[in-house]
Amino acid sequence: MHPPDADAVLVRHGDIGIKSRSVQTRMEERLAENLRAQLDARGIDGRVEREYGRLVVHTDEAEAATAAATDTFGVVSASPASVVDASLDAITDALARAAREHYHGGTFGVDARRAGEHDFGSHDIGREGGQAVWEAVEDDFEPEVDLDDPDLTFGVECRDARAFVYLEERDGPGGMPLGTQRPLVALVSGGIDSPVAAWLAMKRGAPVVPVYLDLGPFGGPDHEARAVETVRHLAKWAPDEDLDVRHVPAGDALERLDADVGNTRMLSFRRFMYRVAERVAEDVGAVGIVTGEAIGQKSSQTSANMAAVAGATALPVHRPLLSWDKQEVIAKARELGTYRDATIDVGCDRLAPAQPATAASAERVEAAEPADLLDWAEDAADARDVIELDPVEVEA
Repeated sequence: MHPPDADAVLVRHGDIGIKSRSVQTRMEERLAENLRAQLDARGIDGRVEREYGRLVVHTDEAEAATAAATDTFGVVSASPASVVDASLDAITDALARAAREHYHGGTFGVDARRAGEHDFGSHDIGREGGQAVWEAVEDDFEPEVDLDDPDLTFGVECRDARAFVYLEERDGPGGMPLGTQRPLVALVSGGIDSPVAAWLAMKRGAPVVPVYLDLGPFGGPDHEARAVETVRHLAKWAPDEDLDVRHVPAGDALERLDADVGNTRMLSFRRFMYRVAERVAEDVGAVGIVTGEAIGQKSSQTSANMAAVAGATALPVHRPLLSWDKQEVIAKARELGTYRDATIDVGCDRLAPAQPATAASAERVEAAEPADLLDWAEDAADARDVIELDPVEVEA
């Protein structure tokens, strides 16, 4: 819902505002770049303007531009809005036009905010604006004011030389602008957890380099396709980033682990994965690893077993889902469009022993595995190829 003459999108951020002025300015500039990339990817004609504390998209496609803004990391909310002069007359006229178009009954309120030098305050905007709304509709029905929980809120944000009139604030992902942190390698599969973890890392500003381990005979026929498709869904959030998938052959290593290692082989495979990720990170300038692990979700993810495998990499392993319940992950995956049927066998389960170790020590794991396991991992990483993503189509 937007005013009938909406010609802009008012874009708000959150955590950026707690930074020092110089850092905030730099992050706002990056957010503006990312927003321009989102508009370009969707073929939306718009001009992004940055002013301290806000971004404004000037456009004749306010609905589509608002959708683009709310798919941009760092954006807390966005409102399609009418831009008018910063005067009470211009503001009240815009409110009256919006009321005639959208207020057809129920309660209403005016939420006014003001910054800058004016001969009126936010209370004046609320009082005069409420009167304008009332008079615009009183011939059609009896309006009713509710300032606590109205059915329809008329928003006004008045700044130095102009004001924005809007009817809703649509939620964005929040977080930090993508690219304000150093990259991370994201271990991705065709499962539910890893793409959600990668998205959460991106939300905090870190670009991700997706790495997929080809499980060979242990992977289902659609395993690779599912993994690539989940990354495609992530790509709509990062139209200016390289999210091509690094494809690492791991089937031979899994066959050897299956043949030679007992109930700790899933932990050895996890060590293998970490070393693969570390090797890729060295080549692409990444500074950490992102996984979809959560405490206790699987036998290999007990707190003891996480400690047992940590020595395979010198890089920090980031686990955004560490304390999430599975149903929370599933709900987020559905929201992102990365959800796939959780009952489909993704391959690793066929490697798992009947009675896997749940509280192994690092010494026990390393003693049971081939001495050159981590060398296999580095060789596999060096043998990787790249799966290029098709262009992501997002409806404007």
